[in-house]
Amino acid sequence: MDIQNNILTTIPVFKVGDALKEVVDFFKEGDYSHIAVVENGLFLGVLAENDLESFDVSKKIEDIRYHLEKFFVLRDFSWLDVLEVFSKNDANLMPILDQESMVVGYYDLKDVVDRFMDTPFFTEPGGVLVLAKGVNDYSFSEIAQIAESNNAKLIGGFISDIRNDVIEITIKIGTTNLNEIIQSFRRYNYTIIFGNDDDQFMEELKQRSDYLDKYLNV
Repeated sequence: MDIQNNILTTIPVFKVGDALKEVVDFFKEGDYSHIAVVENGLFLGVLAENDLESFDVSKKIEDIRYHLEKFFVLRDFSWLDVLEVFSKNDANLMPILDQESMVVGYYDLKDVVDRFMDTPFFTEPGGVLVLAKGVNDYSFSEIAQIAESNNAKLIGGFISDIRNDVIEITIKIGTTNLNEIIQSFRRYNYTIIFGNDDDQFMEELKQRSDYLDKYLNV
């Protein structure tokens, strides 16, 4: 899925010599978490809104350059790679660099997630299961085989949690008749955390803000 059409070029990029007050004013006008800073036209880092409370806004960005964070994505990153960087850095605005380390624009987290919402995982009819198994014991090929052995197709899936050596996997299957499939997964020692038609689950999924912070593994 190509997300380059979602590159934003109207959001400013600050220079290291700019006043911190300019950055404060920018954050007051919106709800972004970070903004890019350049030096001599090249990417230097990002400044977080949360950090500004501890700095004297009469200073310049140059005075706090060592507090800049160093995350970004490249223009040719896939949408999954972009989501991973968003998740790891708790950000909702992501600078995009070209091969010469120049900032070519930004991705807004909402735009990237909206693209995900348009994928077949959400749009195709079917049922949703949330499975759990030991982190060393699960296999996506096994999950697909279990679904297909019940005459159902696996539409998609991703790792939705890992905790205490147990992995949680959310899958969507091309049928709403899940009873036999659930029993098959149990025979393969998968724990069923959720099993229902997709309408209720998808609505809950869209409303959970922590969902946006997880790296999606298709």
